[in-house]
Formats: sequence, structure tokens, C-alpha cells
Amino acid sequence: MSTLMKQQSYDLLKNADIQTILQTLEDELKSKEESPFWKDRVIPFSQAILSVLIPLRDANMLFSPEGIAQDELTPELFLKWSDLVSLKTLAFTIQKSNEAGVLLRTELNENVCKNYKSIDLKILGDYLSKNSINLQNEFLDFPIANYNLHQGVSSVIKSLL
Repeated sequence: MSTLMKQQSYDLLKNADIQTILQTLEDELKSKEESPFWKDRVIPFSQAILSVLIPLRDANMLFSPEGIAQDELTPELFLKWSDLVSLKTLAFTIQKSNEAGVLLRTELNENVCKNYKSIDLKILGDYLSKNSINLQNEFLDFPIANYNLHQGVSSVIKSLL
């Protein structure tokens, strides 16, 4: 997959701030002439994901949905987190980590996890709530239609990266 991804996408996700990344995605959407249906969904979805991944990246605490340490934020890692089930798990992982004051549910080095600083979950939480994701009970399912819709959004994002 990485051979299909533009080098610019790697550099952007590795170094840029959230606004620069979102603006680049928006510019790409315009240049590809995607339908408004997708345009209206890609940026809020990307913002929700990046609102957590960028602080983790900047703290050198990135991990995959499987909890494995990651050296940098890549298009592949971004796309792994764009799965709605993974994103829901990320929200609960960060919520529990915020409460504990240490990064939980990962295989990162214990000393690294102790340096965890609380991450604001408002953007991600608002996004998930709008998409019928229960933020009180991690084990409650959500409508399959929402999952399918987000698979489509992920496909559009993949075409942009």
C-alpha cells in the first residue's frame, strides 16, 4: 500500500499540525471533485482521529489498534485508526488513560506510559456521539449502517493520501 501513498502524505502526518493536515485533505478533496456527500464527512472524521493521534505523535506514544508501539504517524496507521471499531476503542483507551494519568492498554514501554499527559477527547467524543457510538459502555454495539458509512469515508481518505 505504501507505494501508492504519496511521500507528501508521510511527511505531512509525520510533522504537520492538525490544521495543516486537514487543510491539505480539504484541498485534495476539491482537486478530486469528490461528491459533497463525502466532502462533508471526510474532514470531521479526519479531525476526530487526528485530535488524538497528533497529541500521541507529539508525545512519542503512538500505538496501533493492537496496542503495538509505532515510531511515526503514517498513512497506514491513520487508516488503521479510521476503522470505526478501532476509533471507538481509541476513545475508551484515552478516556481510561486520562483517568489513570498513565497510558493504558498498549505494549509501549512502562516508563514511556508514565509520561502520559491527558488528551482532550471533546472533538472525538462529539464526533462519536453524533454517530450513535455509546460513550458510557464500551461493549455496546452501534448501527451497522454507521460502520458501513465510515468504511466509505475511509476509502475516500485512502484515495487522498
